[in-house]
Amino acid sequence: MDVNTNPLDVILLGPTGYTGRLCAEHIVRHLPTDLRWGIAGRSLAKLEDLARELEDLNQDRIQPEILAVQLNLEELGPLVQKTRLLINCVGPYHLYSTPVVEACALHGTHYIDATGETPWIRTIIGKYHETAKANGAIIIPSVGVESVPSDLLTWSLVKRIREEFSCPTNEVISSINDLRSPGFSGGTLSTVLTIIESLSFSDLLHASNPFALAAPSAPRETKALPRKSVLETVLGVRSVRDLGTLTTSPNGIADQAIVFRSRSLMLELYGPNFSFRQYQRVRNVFVGVLVHYALLIGLMLLVLPPVRSLLKRYIYAPGQGPRLKKTNAAAATTNYVVDFCAVATPDLPPDQAAKHVFGRIKFRGDAYTYTGLLLAEAAMVILTNEEKVKKVSRGGIVTSATLGQEYVDRLSEAGCLIESKVFDN
Repeated sequence: MDVNTNPLDVILLGPTGYTGRLCAEHIVRHLPTDLRWGIAGRSLAKLEDLARELEDLNQDRIQPEILAVQLNLEELGPLVQKTRLLINCVGPYHLYSTPVVEACALHGTHYIDATGETPWIRTIIGKYHETAKANGAIIIPSVGVESVPSDLLTWSLVKRIREEFSCPTNEVISSINDLRSPGFSGGTLSTVLTIIESLSFSDLLHASNPFALAAPSAPRETKALPRKSVLETVLGVRSVRDLGTLTTSPNGIADQAIVFRSRSLMLELYGPNFSFRQYQRVRNVFVGVLVHYALLIGLMLLVLPPVRSLLKRYIYAPGQGPRLKKTNAAAATTNYVVDFCAVATPDLPPDQAAKHVFGRIKFRGDAYTYTGLLLAEAAMVILTNEEKVKKVSRGGIVTSATLGQEYVDRLSEAGCLIESKVFDN
């Protein structure tokens, strides 16, 4: 491992992309003004233009160092040695970011990104987890809407159950209660299309396994995933107390894989019988059935090359997306929301009174602004609590849940509601 000399605190790679720009704006507006940071990408001209725009947002802070870099190990190695932590917003990650992770793992540089690409995460865990761990690097993928809300909310409920009942958790059922945003960015849509193009059916099937990312040393008990009812199996709908009518979630597979990795990394907290499922809330059973089958049919259609070719003609290009008008920021905050809810049940003996814990994580704003916030605040948790995060996570490729209460506190201060309540059944 190379020792960083005279490092920057943070380098943001890919700041001129859609999510990267929003992350940069959050850094400028909300992180400490003496943060030593840099912005890096392939186009020096674009970086210089962005730096001028960022300076207009806040002239009282240290301006970023501008670093041109190509995405190969020869140039990424020197780049990651300049900083304690790298925020990576260059996607699709499976196409461009494997050498970025490799460079950070080799040189012991902390790393976070906003991917939701489970097959790619599975690949980098296999290749670089042990190297990163040996070199003292904390690497956390999926620090965005996929999959922080589910992962951190689940951790909060598991922790609350330990505190209230001194026992592990039996089950967490999570749902997207509300997710209103102006639309998908070009990067998100490009990622979906290129994953389907580049992976075999077998690879996609492996990625859909809820334990696809779990640490191999963790036991996988048969109770980890309770059998679905006939109604849910056929119609894709179920009803859960305090959550309402639920159906298939578009990011359920990605969130489930991350949560089970968290459980495998912190088994003593979650417990041996822990299970987790992710859904989205709908108004009634009829809507739930429509959503479930629309997602299934849509996925099957995306497998067809002509359908993907047609979509590429109409979607945003990577790096672009539905920009919020600066003059309408107040309306944007009112109109857009990210709201996840969950119910957790303690793993209590049968003779004890049944209880459950309800939790919520909510942000007033669109999903991409939220992702930029999540990345920036996660970076600060690692920078200010490095040794604790290493102790909890044990290093290597881990999850946002290992950032713990410090992350919850920072997000709360940044405007995210995170709460939990205990109820009798």
